[in-house]
Amino acid sequence: MSVAQLPIHSLGISTAFESLSLKEKHYAHHMARAAWYGARIILRQVSPESIGIFEFILELYRSCSGDWNVLVTEGCISQEDCSAFLDYAATFMSNVGNYYGSGDQKFVPSVSPAALAKLSTKSPKLENLYGQISNAITTLPPYGLGYPGDKTQSAYYPGDSSITESEIAAVSRLLEENSIFPENTRIQKVSSREAHTFEVLQASVEQDADSVVFELPAFDATIKVKRGDHFEELAKICSSLSQAKKYAANEKQDLFLSEYIDSFITGDLGAYRSSQRTWITDKSPRVENIFGFVEPYRDPYGSRAEFEGLVAITDPEETNMLGKLVQNSSIFIKRLPWAGGEENNGKGPFEKALFEPPDFTSIHSLAYCSSIIFPGINLPNYNDIRDECGFKNVIIANRMSAEGNKAYRSPFVDPTELEDFHKAKYPAYYWWVVLHELLGHGTGRMMVEDSQGKFNFDIDNPPINPLSGKPITTWYRPGQTWTGQFGDLATTVDECRAELVGAYLMDDIDLLQLLGHDEFSEITAAELTYNTYMQLGTDGLRGLANFNAEHGKWGQAHSRAHFAILKCLLTDSDGCVTVDHDAQSKNLIVRVDRSKIVSHGKPALGRMLLRLHTYRCTADVQSCREYYEDLSRVHAQYLVWREIVLAKQEPKWVFVQANTFLHNEEVILKEYPTTAEGVVQSWAERQV
Repeated sequence: MSVAQLPIHSLGISTAFESLSLKEKHYAHHMARAAWYGARIILRQVSPESIGIFEFILELYRSCSGDWNVLVTEGCISQEDCSAFLDYAATFMSNVGNYYGSGDQKFVPSVSPAALAKLSTKSPKLENLYGQISNAITTLPPYGLGYPGDKTQSAYYPGDSSITESEIAAVSRLLEENSIFPENTRIQKVSSREAHTFEVLQASVEQDADSVVFELPAFDATIKVKRGDHFEELAKICSSLSQAKKYAANEKQDLFLSEYIDSFITGDLGAYRSSQRTWITDKSPRVENIFGFVEPYRDPYGSRAEFEGLVAITDPEETNMLGKLVQNSSIFIKRLPWAGGEENNGKGPFEKALFEPPDFTSIHSLAYCSSIIFPGINLPNYNDIRDECGFKNVIIANRMSAEGNKAYRSPFVDPTELEDFHKAKYPAYYWWVVLHELLGHGTGRMMVEDSQGKFNFDIDNPPINPLSGKPITTWYRPGQTWTGQFGDLATTVDECRAELVGAYLMDDIDLLQLLGHDEFSEITAAELTYNTYMQLGTDGLRGLANFNAEHGKWGQAHSRAHFAILKCLLTDSDGCVTVDHDAQSKNLIVRVDRSKIVSHGKPALGRMLLRLHTYRCTADVQSCREYYEDLSRVHAQYLVWREIVLAKQEPKWVFVQANTFLHNEEVILKEYPTTAEGVVQSWAERQV
């Protein structure tokens, strides 16, 4: 792939940044520095070699002072190999590691080991770095992230690769029983002739001389909890957060920054949970943020979370547009499949009595340090905090804009439909994401028994399970959580449920009219609905690329969800959505029958949505696993389709982001070209 073919999107921020006051710019700068200091934590969580590759790329940049042509003219590398290496370097930096953030597959440079070795002769430091990474940077397997083994790896379980799923589960359960939250931990198995030890590495600035020790008799093993993982990076993050506190806009910001710092210093996730309660109350700030060990997508067990740092600037005008939808949310919640009857004001027993309108803002990212740049986010992930205090939604506008790029090919759309498809694709996708975050992640009520034996439902007259017509028999017992019970299914089922909510409502005439789409608008309501079902089909096919056929494992929560939804439509919508497969030309084309969307497509989505929602609310893990694993199983014709999808894969997006610098009392913003060189330069100038 040449540099010109690498799809690079700029998260442009200059207009939003210049709208800030000087105090807000200082706050944003120090927060952004804190976010970028998290990069090495993410790298360490991705793979053993990622930090070494990161340093190798930056040292090469320094060796030629950012003028990559010097390496060519000096004979260190050919022009073609230089371009290919730059593509790799930009892709690595954008994904913060050598595995794609979306898909979790390993990618390697299309440059020979000999060419890389010659590059390393530029300096002794490069030679030393290359000696550390020379094998891992070019070698497959591992092919992707997953439980440690011959073909997959996980840096959440470093060291001895013989650690098993059952050992991880046992250690995790014991930690949960002792109120040690898993999000900021990694587990390292250390074996000897006498016994096994599982070292639980807990992220914190503070380090312990003596570990907290537990016994694990079932495996004749000892568990040692050791604080101090990522201590250097967390110390820098805390220092920047302390500087940001000087410019906080209000007491709430000052408080949650203090709670972030407390959590990162001590490793105590109780302090982090407190920060989330405070953060929720800081409504529509000019400078928004997300910090911490947030999303567990990449942990094969489904509970340990990747570090994430996002700093962004709110757009008041775009936020006002979202406000109309937020204020009318309760109307549309009553139209979801589990609602109805007289109970709970027509919402049914599996929905909260009061939907507190959440903070829903449109933001433009200034610094987004994460392996994947999400277009929308709903946080916090702790269900008890969401129920007690609410949540926040954000739409990241300068990330969403990448979806409107018409240069992005759509190989599964009939060429005769391409123009119309691209015309409606962005607004359909935008509102689908909005509904996903607001009403997908924002709805639902778990059936829970607390530690005092009290229930949040009438145990003598339990709610009726809509799937069986009988009273529920399962719920969350004391200490049980959604992620703890559903494990590896939790994130993909949650994302699938949220995607289904958005898609299910995308034919609602009242809703679309509220969003500015009716039969007279430039893009009509009917076009928006049709495009949504087309995207359900094309996204489902694309998801197959992230399925590991050899191991029968999915590499990405969202991809698995998209395929499951497509399979639901193919098998349960009476031809509303079909896929034409031309074996000779090796083509796949998604077809949507407009006349069946409301009569057959929507009911199919509703049946799937009702199942997942009910399983989730009632902690019915076994039924959920049986249903979802069958629906997301890739076999027979789908394996044939997967080969075609792989052959038609489009290059994944690479993002280039700005930096801020202090100059006397001013805060200077610097943006970079949308080139591979620009991406690498931006990271080199961050000095993290």
